[in-house]
Amino acid sequence: MIQIVLTTLPDESSAAAIVRELVEKKLAACGTILPAARSIYRWKDAIEDTAEVLVMFKIPAGRFSPFSSALKSLHPYETPEIIALDPAEVSEAYARWVLECCVPVEKPAASSLH
Repeated sequence: MIQIVLTTLPDESSAAAIVRELVEKKLAACGTILPAARSIYRWKDAIEDTAEVLVMFKIPAGRFSPFSSALKSLHPYETPEIIALDPAEVSEAYARWVLECCVPVEKPAASSLH
């Protein structure tokens, strides 16, 4: 099955760069960037009101840990929002596509010299 992972980022250009890198590394099949989000939140004892973009990543279930680690390393926020959701239902064809897109690249077997 798959997971949907949500994060917010400061702008579309940083979101696009991060999505592209995670898709190229086959850690996510897709990242959908939704512009014009507005977040109102408490941060360090102040109320913030910030324009952001929301990104919805589609990843294989069971791959949250490597995905989350990579996203954290790329994310510009001190405490990034990284929330995984388990969909109740996913079409079989879409789930298969997500899994196929995220197949780890096989490393060549070490050659043995005898």
